[in-house]
Amino acid sequence: MEQALSLYELNNLVHRVIELNMGDEYWIHAEISELRVNRHCYLEFAQKNADGNGLTAKARGQIWASSWPMIKLFFEKTTGQALSVGMEVLVKVQVTFHELYGYSLNVIDIDPTYTLGDITRKRKEIIDQLRAEGVENMNKELQLPRLLQRIAIISAAGAAGYGDFCNQLTNNRRGLVFSPKLFPATMQGNDVERTVIAALNKIAQEADNWDAVVIIRGGGATTDLSGFDTLALAENVAQFPLPVITGIGHERDDTIIDMISHTRVKTPTAAAEFIIRHQEEELDHVEDLADRLSKATGNILTTEKTRLQMAATRLPSLYANFKLREEARLERTLTHISHAIEQQIRDEGGKTDILERRLALYAQTLISRNSNRLEVLENKIKNADPERILQMGFTLTRSNGKVVKDASKLKPGDRIDTTFINGTLTSIVQ
Repeated sequence: MEQALSLYELNNLVHRVIELNMGDEYWIHAEISELRVNRHCYLEFAQKNADGNGLTAKARGQIWASSWPMIKLFFEKTTGQALSVGMEVLVKVQVTFHELYGYSLNVIDIDPTYTLGDITRKRKEIIDQLRAEGVENMNKELQLPRLLQRIAIISAAGAAGYGDFCNQLTNNRRGLVFSPKLFPATMQGNDVERTVIAALNKIAQEADNWDAVVIIRGGGATTDLSGFDTLALAENVAQFPLPVITGIGHERDDTIIDMISHTRVKTPTAAAEFIIRHQEEELDHVEDLADRLSKATGNILTTEKTRLQMAATRLPSLYANFKLREEARLERTLTHISHAIEQQIRDEGGKTDILERRLALYAQTLISRNSNRLEVLENKIKNADPERILQMGFTLTRSNGKVVKDASKLKPGDRIDTTFINGTLTSIVQ
């Protein structure tokens, strides 16, 4: 049996083999899967398989403190971004092996142009994705309200850029009034995407209360802007129902949401100036309309005054002509009425003659008929005369001045008066 090696001896053997056979420096490209800075910069490199769902290789790496500040400054100055997880890098490494810590890659140089190309590629992929979804220019196509007054602001609460924006908006030269409200978000670091999307969602829930959204961030390191270059944030901004105005960083800075927002300005102060200028243009338009209206009203009044003066000059002659026409018309009307009355009188006169003849005939008929009735009534009255009845031999008996019609009504001792044609006889009933 061969003599067994200790773990240290084996690792030392590997160490010497690597030193002997891999003493050169190598350029490698990989993705940073982990990154931690504590005086030194500790990394983990990874390579994914073709479909991107698994790893084909990984290795630990480090940039020692003696090299880290120079590499960091060079990379950030060239790319405008800090080294971060998920970034593709091209680095020069030395392969090292330590008996205790094992295999690792010692980074001694970095090529930022490779990463810059990868950043550009990723940005292009995001823009291509937005274009494929049909939302790339959706926010740009929104119409800015003519009254741009109610402003929803997404920024960090204590940021200088937010203060500059509000100060510029409040102290505008023409005293325009605005109604801004802050929806706080983190404007740098890993929480940019999450907090800005959350702020957009809050604004969307009360979209009727706002005319536009402003996303602003003051000056600072360009490396802090990578959070604004994500697909999820770009999709939210592109499809937001209100116009989005961005003023992020400095004029030289350019992010994905700058590309797809409705309006991109260089700084928070410029964003306030854009809004103020928009309102000033509307105010100028209104004032121009007011001036044109005033002039048009003055012209109309002048024209109507002239017409009124001309009408006043012509009024006497118009009145005289009108009076003559009306008098002639009245004369014709009176003549017509007079002829009509005469004709009516003639017509009614003929009717009167006819009525007189009919009335005379009717009166004669009525008199004749009533004369016969009078004769009959007269005969009846004569025949009913008590004196005539007495002449016929009848008598009339009274008791206490009343005519006695029923003998049973009389009592013994009653006094009765019996009237004859030639006198009255008084009797006592026994």
